[in-house]
Amino acid sequence: MSSFLKGVDQRTSLAGMNRMELLLFTIRGKQLFGINVFKVREVIRTPKISAVPKADPRVVGVSDIRGLTMPMIDLAKALDLEPVDPERYPDTLTIVTEFNSSVQGFLVEDVDRIVHLRWEDILPPPDSLQGVNYLTGITRAREQIVEIVDVEKVLAEVSGFPEGASDEFVDAQKFKTSGHDYFVLGADDSTVARTLLKSTLDKLGIRNKIVNNGKLALDLLKKWADEAEEGVAPPVSERVLMVISDIEMPEMDGYTLTSSIRKDDRLKDLYVVLNSSLSGGFNESLTEKVGANVFLSKWHGEELARAIVHRVDDVSRQNELKEA
Repeated sequence: MSSFLKGVDQRTSLAGMNRMELLLFTIRGKQLFGINVFKVREVIRTPKISAVPKADPRVVGVSDIRGLTMPMIDLAKALDLEPVDPERYPDTLTIVTEFNSSVQGFLVEDVDRIVHLRWEDILPPPDSLQGVNYLTGITRAREQIVEIVDVEKVLAEVSGFPEGASDEFVDAQKFKTSGHDYFVLGADDSTVARTLLKSTLDKLGIRNKIVNNGKLALDLLKKWADEAEEGVAPPVSERVLMVISDIEMPEMDGYTLTSSIRKDDRLKDLYVVLNSSLSGGFNESLTEKVGANVFLSKWHGEELARAIVHRVDDVSRQNELKEA
């Protein structure tokens, strides 16, 4: 099964073109689920699993794969579906994933295939389901609906949610943000990431709006640019301190969002931070290629807060020079 994903490293050419590849799989029955191929290291027959006392019930144990010990998560149980009978473990497959600086295995019933899609073909879940489900997107493949699983949320619930910036750090930096009307626009399809980003900005006393994909973010920026042209609002670069965007998102990815910002004369001066749960140097190189100012790996609350404060410092210095 590892050959199923042979050449994943070469697939990075899709990044920056608003395209992605989705690994399709089943958990229970015929319903197809999907996961971004970039998050997948390999697909293997489920190895022997050793139980772990007092582990989260969704963690069925640990396995040793070529010297790497990793937690094994029953994805069916994590999604509140009927869990896999332990006697059937040898009949299942394991999707070995790497994201958020960790490696873990997800038990699934079967793997179908990899499909090549455009991000605009992937829609966010209905608004009525936002925050109460484990999906980051919905699309169609093989003439049926495919549900894209929010594996970041599953992992966060199992291993603990990422910590935000410490109160000590925030208290030491708040004097830089207090008394200023800073505003940050964020975009991320993960409920975990949106929660952490909003919490960090709120702690720093910075007004914010967080949307769940790049298209919504770009639509807002263009709307504000129109208002500036009509003379009813300041230029967007003065109105928005920074844009903080995920890279992998439904409808429009972060690379395409950044490129669109740089191509619009009304928006091109915006400060853009891109972040991703995926490891790999291609993110850093493409961040530079599309014109983003900073790349951050998800999710380190203190690092995120420092990037925000660093931008505040730069703006403060620029304002001081203008006034001098």
